[in-house]
Amino acid sequence: MSPEEQRLALQEQAHQAGASASHRPMDRIRSFEATLESATKTMLFSEIAKLAVDSFRTSKVRFVLTALGMVIGTASLILVVTIGLTGKQYILNQIQSIGANMIIAYYEGASNSSFSTVQRDELTENDVRAVREQVPDVVAASPMVELHDRISVGEGKQRDLLVLGVSSDYKTIRNLLILSGRFFDQDESMTRTKVALITQPLAKRLYGNEDAAIGQTIKISNLPFTVIGTFRERVETFGQSEIADDTILIPYTVAKYFTGTDAVKQIFFSVGDAAEVPAATNEIRQFLQSRHRPQSVYHVENLTQLLAVAAQTANALTVVLLLIATVTLVVSGVGIMNIMLANVRSRIREIGIRKAVGATRQEIRLQFLTEAVFISLSGGVLGTLIGLAVPFSARFLTAYRIPISGLSAIIAIAVASAVGIVFGTVPATRAAQLDPVEALHYE
Repeated sequence: MSPEEQRLALQEQAHQAGASASHRPMDRIRSFEATLESATKTMLFSEIAKLAVDSFRTSKVRFVLTALGMVIGTASLILVVTIGLTGKQYILNQIQSIGANMIIAYYEGASNSSFSTVQRDELTENDVRAVREQVPDVVAASPMVELHDRISVGEGKQRDLLVLGVSSDYKTIRNLLILSGRFFDQDESMTRTKVALITQPLAKRLYGNEDAAIGQTIKISNLPFTVIGTFRERVETFGQSEIADDTILIPYTVAKYFTGTDAVKQIFFSVGDAAEVPAATNEIRQFLQSRHRPQSVYHVENLTQLLAVAAQTANALTVVLLLIATVTLVVSGVGIMNIMLANVRSRIREIGIRKAVGATRQEIRLQFLTEAVFISLSGGVLGTLIGLAVPFSARFLTAYRIPISGLSAIIAIAVASAVGIVFGTVPATRAAQLDPVEALHYE
């Protein structure tokens, strides 16, 4: 290589070295910024959670006692919902036991006050047959006539009896419970067989028990009837239904000979599905009205409104109990806030050191807010598990199917998280606003 070529090569090397030296500070700055950004992200997403866990490890008793209120609150919330649903289910089952698919029709009177009582437009057995033919949703129907009689109960005493003439469908429509014996069938109704069923109280009063009543003879209007069964309503109606304590059921075909007329006091209908009850009720009302005088008024009712009122009452009670449980959660939230405020005061110097080495207000706020949410959420999850364990245990140990609301568990956990955020914001904000210089001098 010639001297001139060596000189040019040395200049080129010097130029490259200078360029490299000029870029080195910028590279260092970019590297530092990347490291700081990475550290910030790491702080936000992992280190804060680790700091929160370390804080709880150093004060386990305080953490457990603080979370205990949230455990009780969330467990109470779920149990309250479970109790409300159980009560609602029980009430609706009791009402449905009367006859959820039942529709009752009866003559109410005349819309015109001058309409004579001689011109009463009562419902008849023909109306029963017509409705069954014209209203397809009706699957069972029974006319009912009401008679009153007196029978001897021994020792020269007599007792008033209520005698109801019904068809064989009456048992299904009214969902009666046969305690002993059986209900009369369609053949016995058509052949006008003199058979009867008596209520449980009457059987005990006359014969000592239900079984002893079977086969006995009881006289109604001096006609002997053979007792073939004893019965009771599935739900105690306390005299609010057509059945009283001293009631005898006999075939309608026999009872109408005592009345001497085809008029019936009430007609009981039953539809196949409870969802069809409202529509079938309106259809029956319009059809009966079309078969009689315009001035006649017929009342057609069902238990749908009663079921709706019972459901609304149960829901209102559940809401009230939920509000009471919410108070427990709020009290727990206040406890979390007080503990976190005390936690901030005891860690002022730590906060100052962290700020001195570069921690931002957002990081400090997020750290203490994470601790508050962690306390609240831990208590909420444990309380939810306890609240769900009770109904699941009842299902496992008993035959009763207690309703379980998965939505209440989700709401309980969501409310627990919200309580931690709401009541942890004040302590977290106070910690973030501390002056680092004053914090470092704090003793």
